[in-house]
Amino acid sequence: MFFLLISSATTFAQCAMCKTTVESDLSSGGSIAKGLNTGILYLMAIPYLILMTGAYFFFKKPVDAKIKIWRKKYFPPRH
Repeated sequence: MFFLLISSATTFAQCAMCKTTVESDLSSGGSIAKGLNTGILYLMAIPYLILMTGAYFFFKKPVDAKIKIWRKKYFPPRH
């Protein structure tokens, strides 16, 4: 935790440098901003996909079991 508090100042400095670089590139007609935005979206999407996949496999069995019980209760098999 202490390390994170100390390193936060450098992190904010890097954000300002990236912002300045992207703004100057964008004003000169460059394409760094598009690549940077795509990279940010990619990095943001991956943790959500991992969590959704894990949640699917975590909750699949209990939900399937409840659906099976519900079907037996309300739709008994007819012979």
